[in-house]
Amino acid sequence: MSQTLRSLAEKLGCHLLGDPSVTVSRVSSLQSATSDSLVFVDDAQHLDAAIRSQAAAIIAGDFATTTFTGPGPKSLLISSHPRLTFARAAMLLREPEKTRAIHPSAVVAASARIGKNVSIGPHAVIGENAEIGDETTIGPGAVIGENVEIGTHCRIDANVTVYPGVRLGNRVLIQAGAVLGSEGFGYVRDPHTGRYEQSPQIGRLILEDDVEIGANSTIDRGALDETRIRQGTKIDNLVHIGHNCLIGENVIIAAQTGLSGSVTIEDNVIMGGQVGIGDHARVEAGAMIGGQAGILPKKVLRGNGVVFWGTPAKPVREYLKELAFLARSARKAK
Repeated sequence: MSQTLRSLAEKLGCHLLGDPSVTVSRVSSLQSATSDSLVFVDDAQHLDAAIRSQAAAIIAGDFATTTFTGPGPKSLLISSHPRLTFARAAMLLREPEKTRAIHPSAVVAASARIGKNVSIGPHAVIGENAEIGDETTIGPGAVIGENVEIGTHCRIDANVTVYPGVRLGNRVLIQAGAVLGSEGFGYVRDPHTGRYEQSPQIGRLILEDDVEIGANSTIDRGALDETRIRQGTKIDNLVHIGHNCLIGENVIIAAQTGLSGSVTIEDNVIMGGQVGIGDHARVEAGAMIGGQAGILPKKVLRGNGVVFWGTPAKPVREYLKELAFLARSARKAK
């Protein structure tokens, strides 16, 4: 959707240097930019490359004002946070959505409550007493169980399964193939027969506003109480979150991470890929967990801004010292 730089500057809160009538219709990398593209640079060393590109305009940091105080070879949108501004510009320039409708092949229970301007794709199933808020999109083949609550402006992609009783806030995004609210992995062993019997898995799953879940991720509902993902958290593809987990606000969890039951992740934690966390562990606010780190059951990691790495996870400086010691010991042994 095309926009003039004047309009973008007003919406994004940028200072415009250049022709306000220039029109852009897409965001691009420097390499793939065309004459209608908007690109960004977040350091001075890439500004020349951006200017030489085919792009119509550039989002740049404050450093660009020392190079161009007036009209330059390209129009500039000056921002203190060019990468963030670029992301917001991409949302403003995205293609307008197609006409919203309920596809004839969709199965929608008579008791379901469907909001205004909702789109439901082919072969989707909406269960009894489900509630879907205004401007929400349900993709092809998605299954929304009974008594599910979905807020406004959500996007549920193809073949997502939302089990009964799950509650989603507003502006939640669930990518294809994700499973929300499935039964947790909890069993009790009969000492006489040696057989395992399932513990009750009758709790709820709640995703608060602005949560995003990647493709083919699975999040279990609570065993007796709830699993909760708090506002603004972003979860990558192929992540598993066990029953009774509590995930704080604005947490980032990268792909192939696995959380056992009853794990607590506090606000603003960042977790790399393939992290494994044992049951009842706690990661306190602001910690950063490196890729493939392992956190033992019932362990507490604390340290706002501290990077943890290794198995068992420990502050990265300590971990690297231990690696260096082992390397020296191995050389001496030879």
